[in-house]
Amino acid sequence: MIEDRNFDDLAQKFAKNIYGTGKGQIRQTVVWEDLEQILALLKSDKPLHLLDAGGGVGQLSQKVAELGHHVTLCDLSSEMLKLAEQDIAKNGLLNQYRLVHSPVQEIGEHLDSKLDLVLFHAVMEWLADPQAALEYLLEQVRPGGIISVMFYNYNGLLFKNLICGNLTHIEEGMPHRKRFKLQPLQGIKPDEVYSWLENAGFNILGKTGVRTFHDYMQTTMVGDYSFEQVLAMEQKLCRQEPYLSLGRYIHVYAQKPLAGPEADKYKSNKDNG
Repeated sequence: MIEDRNFDDLAQKFAKNIYGTGKGQIRQTVVWEDLEQILALLKSDKPLHLLDAGGGVGQLSQKVAELGHHVTLCDLSSEMLKLAEQDIAKNGLLNQYRLVHSPVQEIGEHLDSKLDLVLFHAVMEWLADPQAALEYLLEQVRPGGIISVMFYNYNGLLFKNLICGNLTHIEEGMPHRKRFKLQPLQGIKPDEVYSWLENAGFNILGKTGVRTFHDYMQTTMVGDYSFEQVLAMEQKLCRQEPYLSLGRYIHVYAQKPLAGPEADKYKSNKDNG
């Protein structure tokens, strides 16, 4: 039985492997481009309040905090929270943060109000019930607010195994290989995530493939390219099909509709702005 993954035992290694690599740089770059679009949509004369759910060391939410916004970061791992606090302090952003030791499925108990923005990045694939966790977080978003979800793509996992010839592994259902401790527990099917968002009434605003071809390049390949070229090509292809749907991760962001007096108030503010 799958249980939610706690990274207390691997916090240092996880942070280094995820953020200190070319893979991490591609991920940070293309998702930040989307977040810039999201922040433009949420433009406000007051600081936004966002949640970094299962946020690890908060690499992307720190870039948002640098713009003056307030962040609640929660994580199941106390060791990961310690790393986050050190990194946030190093960057002089502790005043913008509240760090909460909590699973994402209980963070509502620590919130005083609904959120302008929720970041839920690379967490669902480590959970026993990813749908329930996502739907719980959708409830924490205010009308007009946005959720930013990045997940380990089942299609990308399947394609990687196909081109590596792991057909027996595919026929067995691609069970998690315990010897690969940093490999997510499961791939998440994009159509399911999109339907979970839409069934909750959210409007999908954009989708991006994260590492649409980088991870499929053979390590023995003697090609004519630099990392800068790879990054630029990823940026060029990541929002186009069929490349988008083959990303090792997919980033999708969706907005909760405005309703009633809240919608009228928002429209009035926009008209006056």
